[in-house]
Amino acid sequence: MDRGGCQMSGGGGGGDAGGPEMITLEDLESFSEDQLSDSGTGSLEQEGETMEENEDPDRLLHYWQEVARGHQVEVAQDMAEPIQQLTTNNEGRSNREHIPFTLLARKEKCGELLYEKRHYEKGHWACITMREDTYEQSICYGFMRIMRYICQQNSFGGYLGMTLPIVTVVRTDENHSVISHDVTVAYYLPDEYQAQPPQPSDNDIVIDIWPATTVYTRPFTGPTNEVTIINQISAMAEVLDSPGVCVNDSFIVAGYTNPAHSNRQNEIWFLERR
Repeated sequence: MDRGGCQMSGGGGGGDAGGPEMITLEDLESFSEDQLSDSGTGSLEQEGETMEENEDPDRLLHYWQEVARGHQVEVAQDMAEPIQQLTTNNEGRSNREHIPFTLLARKEKCGELLYEKRHYEKGHWACITMREDTYEQSICYGFMRIMRYICQQNSFGGYLGMTLPIVTVVRTDENHSVISHDVTVAYYLPDEYQAQPPQPSDNDIVIDIWPATTVYTRPFTGPTNEVTIINQISAMAEVLDSPGVCVNDSFIVAGYTNPAHSNRQNEIWFLERR
């Protein structure tokens, strides 16, 4: 498996973005006891609720195994504890740390936001690059391994906390018509761990320092899959005044909400050349 770095810089990085209704960290932390009770399947639409701490971890695991089978993904038995930890350690969306940035400019047309220009300082990210048989499998397995790192498999020995967005770095061909199946999933370490990042137990997870970067970002809603990502890259290229200032074959998809949510909040990021 390729463990190549995934830096958010003008030099590019690697990976793809997720398909619709994939298992991600956001999915796993968004379930409540009531949701799992409803007709045995629960609703992905309701967010910000919490599980009782004594909720049966096997019940959560079995639920996710059932969901995953529909995407040809196996959820291992050892995911039971991280699934429960991520669920019980989050009390709604207010305690999720957002990646800090400085807003440099906004462009609007007729009241519609076309894009923002932002500056992100350098920081530590936990990254994993995967290549499974299918695009969707790479996304699912990458997120689950990052989730293990957040919840238990780290040198700190405890839960690290959620940050948003969770990002994937997308490689395309020069025509922006094909997305690589190599997938890099990246998690920004919370502020309290930036100076001394907990080391992963998983040797395929790399702690990278991403350099300070300027990005052009455009919001979009709905699922993220190969078709929507290609469309969003094309739409962003059309509204940029000078698309040539950005990297042409590497992009970032940032996800802020559960990917199965009907009104999922996402962004496409273009990286300014360095």
